[in-house]
Amino acid sequence: MKSYTSGRSSRRGRGRSRRRGDGQGRRYSDAKAAPQKKGFWSRIADFFAAPDKGAAKTAQRNGSQSRPQARTPRKPEPVEVTTPRLYVGNLSFDATESDLFDLFNGVGHVQSAEVVSYKHNQRSKGFAFVQMQTVDEAKRAVTELHDKEFLGRKLVVSGAKSNEHARN
Repeated sequence: MKSYTSGRSSRRGRGRSRRRGDGQGRRYSDAKAAPQKKGFWSRIADFFAAPDKGAAKTAQRNGSQSRPQARTPRKPEPVEVTTPRLYVGNLSFDATESDLFDLFNGVGHVQSAEVVSYKHNQRSKGFAFVQMQTVDEAKRAVTELHDKEFLGRKLVVSGAKSNEHARN
């Protein structure tokens, strides 16, 4: 007579081995939990998801710091007037060299006025340099024109840094 078995074979299939350990099938103990790697699409979805409280914790945990919402404007460092060359900042983009020449000519004799612009499209960068006749006229121009409204913006007028600093 033939004996029938329950269908389970005592032999293991090819490449299969018996699990060892506590029988729970865990590969790592609770103390050393394996980090879960996110899949490609999970990372894409997280990128486009709205930021929530959990995302802020994750960003801090990863070592990156969140940026403050509003940036405080930085004050330009005051440069003492030692030469007749002046820096004019916070200049309107519509200002021309002739506008600056006329403005500074009311204070003293102007040798030159140069609005700094981009090479590729000739648009103003928002600052300029004005060369006065003497250092005393340059100092007077700083006291009279600094924080003065010109074409809708308050000018920043100070002594220009020397050319050695600009070239390096």
